[in-house]
Amino acid sequence: MRHAVIVLAAVSCLSLFVCAQTAEELVTKNIQAKGGVDKIKAIKSLRMTAKFIGGGGFTANIGQESLRPNIVRQTFSLQGMTAVTAYDGTTGWQIQPFEGHKDPQLLGEDELRGLVLDADFDGPLVDYKEKGNTVEYLGHDVVDGDDALRLKVTLKNGDILYYYLDPDTFLEIRRDKQEFIRGSIHESVMEMGSYKPVAGVMYPFALSQGSKANPSAQSINVEKIEANVTIPEADFALPASLKQGAKADATKK
Repeated sequence: MRHAVIVLAAVSCLSLFVCAQTAEELVTKNIQAKGGVDKIKAIKSLRMTAKFIGGGGFTANIGQESLRPNIVRQTFSLQGMTAVTAYDGTTGWQIQPFEGHKDPQLLGEDELRGLVLDADFDGPLVDYKEKGNTVEYLGHDVVDGDDALRLKVTLKNGDILYYYLDPDTFLEIRRDKQEFIRGSIHESVMEMGSYKPVAGVMYPFALSQGSKANPSAQSINVEKIEANVTIPEADFALPASLKQGAKADATKK
């Protein structure tokens, strides 16, 4: 009996080791499929422009500018108005004219959560251990009738991402996100396709996003991605009005 227990324990340890190795191998294959870590890290800035198609068929122009390692600015333009959301690596802020707010406002902790994820220049899989993320391989799954390899990525903040990789290319075809906010779980889905090389790195040019029940509720057709363009850091910086407000609050205290 004791011998059986020892054998069972050894098999369990071996299974855990194999799963850990498989997860690491899949992360490596994903990074290689995108172009390799050297080419990925050779990119210092990105500018993306795209067309957003929402429910009911309305369209808007969207854009994103990013600087390494974790600075991002996103725009959403419709009917002559432009909403801005930005993160300077420390603080997030926004301008939301569609909600009647034409002046800059600070982002709250909950609103900032997704933006910080977008600001991760290389994504959660590159250098995931150094970022405090963990990765598990959950085996095979099915996405739209096709086979996929499923990875579970637990971020440093506790949120969870499920990546579905194409078993032939090892590129992401879907990402499920679970955010834990004030005791509630907020779930969303993003599907990716039409990968094209930019500066030697593969990026998806067709995306859709929505809920699990309706993952294609909104679509994003990327028109252009530019790498290593000059983007002033001042574009991401906290607006002067918010800096003045912060100083005034500090003075009152």
